[in-house]
Amino acid sequence: MFIKRIALVLFIVLLSWAYQATRPPPPKICGSPGGPSITAPRIRLRDGRHLAYKEYGVPREEAKYKIIYSHGFSSCRHDAFIATTLSGEFIEELGIYVVAFDRPGYGESDHDPNRTMKSLALDIEELADQLGLGTKFYVLGYSMGGQIIWGCLKYIPNRLAGAGLIAPVINYWWKSFPANLSTEAYYQQPRQDQWTLRVAHYIPWLTYWWNTQKLFPASSVIALKPHIFSPKDLEIIMEMLSVPDPERMKLKQYVTQQGEFESFHRDLMVAFGKWEFDPMDIKNPFPNNEGSVHLWQGDEDRLSPVILQRFIANKLSWIQYHEFPGGGHLFPFVKGTTEALMKTFLMGKK
Repeated sequence: MFIKRIALVLFIVLLSWAYQATRPPPPKICGSPGGPSITAPRIRLRDGRHLAYKEYGVPREEAKYKIIYSHGFSSCRHDAFIATTLSGEFIEELGIYVVAFDRPGYGESDHDPNRTMKSLALDIEELADQLGLGTKFYVLGYSMGGQIIWGCLKYIPNRLAGAGLIAPVINYWWKSFPANLSTEAYYQQPRQDQWTLRVAHYIPWLTYWWNTQKLFPASSVIALKPHIFSPKDLEIIMEMLSVPDPERMKLKQYVTQQGEFESFHRDLMVAFGKWEFDPMDIKNPFPNNEGSVHLWQGDEDRLSPVILQRFIANKLSWIQYHEFPGGGHLFPFVKGTTEALMKTFLMGKK
């Protein structure tokens, strides 16, 4: 009898430990006691959350092109390379205005426990309205931020002057993918990332535990393991690191200052979870050619499989697809690429 009681107590303790291990810590709310300070301009959204943003380029009142930029994984509003890598002369000549925002849970934007592709698109629409960008504006996103542009094409197509997806992350479970093709692409990932995405898709409530436990290798993307990058990507990274930049470490801490669960982990849950729509069912938002949609992709990208991007481009013939031979996930950071990309996006020039 005594042994049974001990066993029961041990079972309850183990169950309690397991439950706690799956529970992420509460986010550190910006502006709250003990939380990160608020340094960015922010708007108040429909549900009371705040969205932090940063403006680049010419004043919005004078701009010919008004662009909302959505940053990638492990990034923030300070990393709007589509503005920071362009010369001042180029920006002035074209009349470009860019506003980048911290996606929910990143930087100084409040977390959103109900985050979906639709809520992200509505966040973008509200940002445009509160900043007075007009009835039409451009949206452009990179990597995980590029994936969010699908939500804009689905939920706010009437607000778009144009849309651009740069190496957008792909959900392997979109139903329109042929099973053999999505399976081939899925197994091109390192095994630890295959398991990370399985957890995010099938048992999302375990995502925090999976990415913090020490029993098995978790996401190599979060850990920024070198094998997730192509040889060309690694050259670009080494070139960036060769230039001392004390602000880089500050930005790395800024990105996840509210906690990794509401930024990194929830990103995985939303990006690779069960979507309420399939992007390949989206109708052409510009049937009369009053705007355009572009997708740029490197053919050696190890994070966004080119074989799936090609399938999407073939399925959606209204997308203008641009492939960079030898380009990895970081192809936009090759000198001169951003200027060429923006000329194509805004002016239709090759």
